[in-house]
Amino acid sequence: MRASALLVAFALSPFVAVAQPAPASAHVPAPSSASSRMVAQTPPMGWNSWNFFHRNVTDQDVRNAADELVATGMKDAGYIYVNIDDTWEGDRDANGVLHTNSKFPDMKALADYVHSKGLKLGIYSSPGPQTCARFAGSLDHEAQDAALYASWGVDYLKYDLCTFRSAVMDTQAPNDNVEQMRLMRDAYAKMDKALQAAGRPIVYSLCQYGWDAVWEWGPSVGANLWRTTGDIQPNWQSIYSILNEQAGLAKYAGPGHWNDPDMLEVGNGKLSLPENRTHFSMWAMLAAPLLAGNDLPHMTPEVRAILTNRDVIAIDQDRLGHQATRAYSEGELDVWTRHLSGGAMAIAVINAGPDRYASHPFHLSLAKLGLHGPLQAKDLWTGRQITLSDNMPVELASHDVLLVRVASPR
Repeated sequence: MRASALLVAFALSPFVAVAQPAPASAHVPAPSSASSRMVAQTPPMGWNSWNFFHRNVTDQDVRNAADELVATGMKDAGYIYVNIDDTWEGDRDANGVLHTNSKFPDMKALADYVHSKGLKLGIYSSPGPQTCARFAGSLDHEAQDAALYASWGVDYLKYDLCTFRSAVMDTQAPNDNVEQMRLMRDAYAKMDKALQAAGRPIVYSLCQYGWDAVWEWGPSVGANLWRTTGDIQPNWQSIYSILNEQAGLAKYAGPGHWNDPDMLEVGNGKLSLPENRTHFSMWAMLAAPLLAGNDLPHMTPEVRAILTNRDVIAIDQDRLGHQATRAYSEGELDVWTRHLSGGAMAIAVINAGPDRYASHPFHLSLAKLGLHGPLQAKDLWTGRQITLSDNMPVELASHDVLLVRVASPR
C-alpha cells in the first residue's frame, strides 16, 4: 500500500449517532517499561487457540497451527504469533516451579518448533492463584514464572485477571472498589517487572475486560495491549457492540501500546461472508491486534482470502499507529475515519441494519469528513478503482462493508 492513501470502509448501523470521539491526532500516553522491550510497534498479528479449541488445545494442535500459518500464506501476510491460551498448566513442584500438563509434554521443544518456522510462541497465565479454567496461576510466583517463560523461549504473555478478583481484590479490600482497582494495577505492574527482569522481549497483553479505564494506565504498567471489552462471540451483535465500545479510545493507542477489542472470530460460528469482511475491516481500522482464532486446517478459501488481504492488513499495520474514530452515524450507517502515514486517511461505512434496509442507498458526505470530491479510490475488497463524490449513493448488503483507499485526499 502506498503511503499516500485514503481508506474508506462503509458500514450501516442500527443505532443513532453518538458524540464525536477524540480525534486521531489527540495525545497518546507514552509507554514506560514496555518501551524497553521494543515489541508490538505495530499491532501483534497471529493465532490464538481459545476461540476454536477452548480447553482442548494440545501440543500437536499448536504445531499444526504453526504449520498452517506457513502453508496458507498467513505468516507471509504478517501472522507470526502462535498463542496458547488457557489449560496448558500442570502442577508446581516443591520448589514452586510450574510444570506443563500431559497435553504439553515439552514446552521448550514446542517453542523451538514454532521458532523453526519463523514464528513466535505465546502463552497464558493469570495474576490470581488460578486461571479462568482453574489451572495454576502466577500469584506469588511472578518472577519465577517470567523466568520460566523466558527459558522456554516464550515471546508473548496474555495475563488474564480471572481468580485474582475473588482471591485478592474481594478478600483484601471487600466493598472498597478504589482499593480493589489499586490491587489490580499493582498485580499487572508486578508481572511487568518480572518480565523485564527475565531479560527476554515478551509482548505483554492485559486481559481484564477494560475495568477501571485500563487504557489510561495500561502503558504505566508495561502493557503492550489491553482488552477494552468483555469476551467476543462469533455473532454479529457481539462484534458490532464491541465496535461501538471503541468510540473515544483512539487517543490511547499508538506504537507499542494498543487497545484490544478481543481476538478475531473470522471463520467461526455462523458469521456470513459480509460479516466476516466487516469484522476484519473494522479491526484493521481500529489498529487492533489481529489474532485469528479459527480452524486453520479447514478454513474455506473465502475465509483465507479475508484473513490474508494485504491491503486491509496494511491499514492495521500502518506505522503511524492511529486508531480509527467514528466520524458520524446516520440511521443504519456508521462512518469511521483513520489517519494513515504520509498524510493518508481511512474511512469506514458499515451497513449494520437488517436485510430490509439493504436496498436503500446511503449518501456519503465527504464534507462531514473535511474532504472534497471527486476522489479516486481503490475498493480494497474488489480491487476496483472507484470515484468518490460528495453525497454519492452507497448501497451495501446487510452487515457488509465498503473499504477503499484514496491517494492524496486533500
